[in-house]
Amino acid sequence: VPVSETEPLDTLLLCEHSPPVYTVGMRQAAYPSSEEARLRQLGAEFFRTDRGGLITFHGPGQLVCYPVLNLAHFQRKSIRWYIDQLERTMMELCHRYGLETSTSSDRGIWVKDNKICAVGVHCGRYITSHGLALNCNTDLRWFEHIVPCGIEGKGVTSLSKELKR
Repeated sequence: VPVSETEPLDTLLLCEHSPPVYTVGMRQAAYPSSEEARLRQLGAEFFRTDRGGLITFHGPGQLVCYPVLNLAHFQRKSIRWYIDQLERTMMELCHRYGLETSTSSDRGIWVKDNKICAVGVHCGRYITSHGLALNCNTDLRWFEHIVPCGIEGKGVTSLSKELKR
């Protein structure tokens, strides 16, 4: 589909959040304000978002990617297809570093039972927002204060931890 001169171009924003921030999606009931206050006391910011998923952490050492895309520009326009493409891309990147990764019904990219890349998106009228966060050399202790993505019994990891460097 040709893009008109008045239509915004697809954009990819890459960043590393500093100061650290916890974000919570809108998948279930509101996150308790007492928990928000507890997390703020750790020195992190806290934001409620319109993305999918539950709570996660963004901070130094983490590559955060925010694709702002019009899915109408692609042959396939489903949000499931889009999330699959994000996950596939991150799996290929991890594979280049020699890591064996997988996906699961919990979404994101996994090294065994440890999530290395979180995915949480929002899509309205075919326009995407939010995206993914790849733990590169993230201080994983920030995740100890939450149940990452609301997934009990699983951990988190980073490229540095897995590559032992």
